[in-house]
Amino acid sequence: MRLLVITHVLHKVHDNKIYGYGPYIKEMNLWLKHVEEAKILGPLDNTMEVSKIDLAYKHEKISFNKVPLFSLVSIKEILLTLLKLPILLFKIIQAMFWADHIHLRCPGNMGLLGSIVQVFFPWKIKTAKYAGNWDPNSKQPWSYNLQKFILSSTFLSKNMTVLTYGQWKNQSENILPFFTASYKSSEIIECKPRQFNGVTKLVFVGSLNHGKRPLLALESIKVMKDMNLNIHLDVMGDGTDREQLESYIRENNLQNQVTLHGNQNAQFVKEHYQQAHFLILMSKSEGWPKVVAEAMFWGCVPISTNVSCVNYMMGEGTRGKIALVDATDIATKVSEYTLNEKLYKETSIAGMQWSRHYTLESFDEAIAKVLS
Repeated sequence: MRLLVITHVLHKVHDNKIYGYGPYIKEMNLWLKHVEEAKILGPLDNTMEVSKIDLAYKHEKISFNKVPLFSLVSIKEILLTLLKLPILLFKIIQAMFWADHIHLRCPGNMGLLGSIVQVFFPWKIKTAKYAGNWDPNSKQPWSYNLQKFILSSTFLSKNMTVLTYGQWKNQSENILPFFTASYKSSEIIECKPRQFNGVTKLVFVGSLNHGKRPLLALESIKVMKDMNLNIHLDVMGDGTDREQLESYIRENNLQNQVTLHGNQNAQFVKEHYQQAHFLILMSKSEGWPKVVAEAMFWGCVPISTNVSCVNYMMGEGTRGKIALVDATDIATKVSEYTLNEKLYKETSIAGMQWSRHYTLESFDEAIAKVLS
């Protein structure tokens, strides 16, 4: 089988290997192991350095077709995109003729173009992985809504299986609820719920940008400190908001309560999950937030906004707590657990039991079934 992957993920080259964002590449390598030949169609920047969170594709017969970066966020960017459109469409059409199976990564700019062009290839077998929020009632950019409309239309997207996160009512027959995974079944070890006899440890894992609301996590730590809770937050990730976070830490004397680790590899993050009591996730938008499932895998209880399928993942409150977009409410949720160790232990165990069903082996089997 010749698999075409159309993606917006920015790629890099190092030692003749193609690198990209680690969690995405880790998943794509599972797809690639089931095909004889693969072609990746996406943006590439030769000047960027490979970071700790990047991984390389693993396949003996893989090629990369570079496309220009483009955006639709302003009038200027749209006009520039119109100039790039002929070459973008030519490359997508050419690659789709080549492929036996077309795989779109959505939502994103390349996913949008791919979803439009695939309409004219009704005889091709196709899948689309919609890694964003599929909730029909959520407010999303027009380009995301357009992708959702095209993909869910069995008239426009023939021979298409759309992989989405969460269980939603009144979906078309080509929608398949899906999941993702981070750990192997061989990594499952006994992991006892943490006790509250010392420092209560919290983790934040994700990009340091407005969409992830890292400042809100720090604000909740200040509230907890003012409540005389003995707490510490480890922040793993980097981004445009880092300077703002550093200033907030200095201004509020949180140097002993918060550590910014920057981007770290999966093993480093895993070790912190295994020690932490709580994960804080205050994202504005998510698909299937891996950090929630990863934290629960190690008995770390998530405190999260009610976004996408998070409430489903957390068992309607049996495996974690939904918090308001409010620092005091986050702190209150943490405090409630610290005052009720029995409830914390039950929640931690329930999270482990649920999340450990979603291993890389079960994920691999699900991908193989989709491709077959």
